Amino acid sequence: MTETVVSTRKPQPGVAVLVEPPGATTVPRRAGESAGRLRALDGLRLVAALMVALYHYGGRGGEVARAWGTSPRDQFPTLHSLFAYGCLGVQVFFVISGFVICMSGWDRPLQSFFASRASRLLPAYWAAVLLVTGVFALPVVAYQAVSPSDALVNLTMLQMPLGVDRVLGVCWTLWAEVRFYALFALCVVLPGANRRRVIMFCAGWMLAAVIAENADMPLLDIVLMPEYAPFFIGGVGLYLVHRDRRDVHGWGIVAVSWLTGQHYAVQSLWHAPDPEAFSYRSSFGIIAVVTLGFVAVAAIALGLLGRVNWRWLTVAGALTYPFYLVHEHLGWVVIQALHRGLGVASGVTFALTVASMLLLAWLLHKYVEKPLTPRLRTALSKTR
Repeated sequence: MTETVVSTRKPQPGVAVLVEPPGATTVPRRAGESAGRLRALDGLRLVAALMVALYHYGGRGGEVARAWGTSPRDQFPTLHSLFAYGCLGVQVFFVISGFVICMSGWDRPLQSFFASRASRLLPAYWAAVLLVTGVFALPVVAYQAVSPSDALVNLTMLQMPLGVDRVLGVCWTLWAEVRFYALFALCVVLPGANRRRVIMFCAGWMLAAVIAENADMPLLDIVLMPEYAPFFIGGVGLYLVHRDRRDVHGWGIVAVSWLTGQHYAVQSLWHAPDPEAFSYRSSFGIIAVVTLGFVAVAAIALGLLGRVNWRWLTVAGALTYPFYLVHEHLGWVVIQALHRGLGVASGVTFALTVASMLLLAWLLHKYVEKPLTPRLRTALSKTR
């Protein structure tokens, strides 16, 4: 959800690797040829973020029901069951993250890798935490803000392990991302990325995660993330396939990751039909969405979506992370103001809320990420 990097395939004779500005995902090009950007990956990131927004606005109960005035099930009698599958956008994010982090960490020293990840995550995150805290503290807003102390702890991105109230509901996924970055940095980037080491990392992590599932040891669950490991590992495997589509080990990693990933997704999201439940997700539907996520990233990895190269997708990729950060809680405020305050119809409110969050994401990208990300990266990259 957060990554924008340059492909790190080792250049072949006559190949020049281009460094692109934030928002672009590029691959090597031969001298004299036009750059080949993985803009389709930028677009897929935005699709995954919009899936999560569908879920948060119309596919679940809880606080968003206060914003609508009634349950989203009443607002969207037919669509709410489809919106409920939007939560699987997170799993799609994790597959993309595995792909991009492997691409980003290949042939990169640890300090550069750390600087890249920290500078990409933190500026928009800090701004989102401060913005949501400030908005929720306004007297006209009906939602309770966290305490000042907890808000400050949230700036560290360590609120989850510390058991502190979260400012951003989506930050649990960032905690998963940070743990993945740490594992990849220690096991692959620090000793130096190569194909054999990446394969051993994927195999070792998958085996350890499966063992941890039934070990009844909370520390192992925290470190190895059994429920989400298959998606990160699957993305890493797809990057191996991106480097060499005939890589049998890469395809094997992808296959095992998909098989175990769909199991965890069904296990956590499926339940028997229940009229008291908000909605019903069938096991087939869950498996289908997970499969489509893997297939979409695989199609990009294999170059099958090379024609999906529209320039606006670069902007879409740049907006995805700030949109993801702010859309849930601030979306509640907008929904309540439009639907309950102004009487705007549900469908129009839904569309205007998404549009307003995209606009806010653009402002955060332009006035926070663009000026601060390169400065923070430069500061963290300096050798002392």
